[in-house]
Amino acid sequence: MAPRPLRRPTRRTPRNFFFLLPLIFASACILGFYKDYRKVTYFLRPIWDTAPAPFTLLPHYYAENVSMDHLCRLHGWSVRATPRRIFDAIIFSNELDLLDIRWHELDPYVTKFVIIEGNTTFTGMPKPLFFALNRNSFAFAEEKVVHYVFPGIAQSGDSHANPFKYERMQRAAMDELLRQAGISNGDILIMADTDEIPSTKTLKLLQWCDGIPSKLHLEMKHYLYSFEFPMDSIWKTAAIMYNQNTRYMHSRQTDELLADGGWHCSFCFRHIEEFVFKMSAYSHADRVWRRDFLDYGRIQKLICQGDDLFDMLPEGYTFKEVISKMGSIPKSASAINLPAYLIKNADKFRYLLPGGCTRETYS
Repeated sequence: MAPRPLRRPTRRTPRNFFFLLPLIFASACILGFYKDYRKVTYFLRPIWDTAPAPFTLLPHYYAENVSMDHLCRLHGWSVRATPRRIFDAIIFSNELDLLDIRWHELDPYVTKFVIIEGNTTFTGMPKPLFFALNRNSFAFAEEKVVHYVFPGIAQSGDSHANPFKYERMQRAAMDELLRQAGISNGDILIMADTDEIPSTKTLKLLQWCDGIPSKLHLEMKHYLYSFEFPMDSIWKTAAIMYNQNTRYMHSRQTDELLADGGWHCSFCFRHIEEFVFKMSAYSHADRVWRRDFLDYGRIQKLICQGDDLFDMLPEGYTFKEVISKMGSIPKSASAINLPAYLIKNADKFRYLLPGGCTRETYS
């Protein structure tokens, strides 16, 4: 008989290996969650969070060369014999260009510009008094400006453990400053951040129409980095008919929302250093959890791509909503229906318009 060919011995996978697979998989999941837990948490938001109650969206009618009497009646209101006084109240950080655009937009309709700025950030970092140092640039509104410097708290203070607490303290200080500014019952108080700019169309209605709700949120078109990157609208800005019980706040106060009330331009800065300052200074500074987040080249690249500076997933209350918002923000070539002062001074504010994503540095 011919000899049988030699067979190579087969290697059997140890049984213990199959028991190790679940452990390896679980360890990989834990490591991935530890590395990107913010993304995982945001993606799972539909599980642990619920959407706020819907607003009652009020139509907003406007066209050029249409009388205020006609516009008020279209909204179900009546025209006033005399205009209301309007007080615009903001807590200011470092958004000098947006403040310039804001006050030029609102100046014909506002009685007083009430502004608070702190000498520290919400996270306790010392900061320059940007408005005070540049006040000459706002000479056009000087007679209307009521300005207050909010003193920072010692670094050892407990308030620095919670940036939101320090922010609330500044909002409480605004109540007293408004009284000093001469606000009275029946005046309109605009509660907004600097980068939330009501439109002149909106202010005309608030000033001239009787029958408007005593509390009203303004729907703001939301833009990121510039008016080239439109996002979803926001509702935080409020127009309140002032009374002795009114308190300055930046939270929901009513279910009524006036459509198309203005613009919110978030992280709309001219200089890369201003992006770094805000990322490090504002109430969500804990999102800067990687060393390279503040790298100038990285920031510039993400601005032009329309991607998130903090590498976060979009907010949403359903998985469909979260997934639909993923990816870069699509660019818009439209510069229609933006603040008039911005368009009149397009060369000065080129970085805020389509095609102007490249930012400057101080150096």
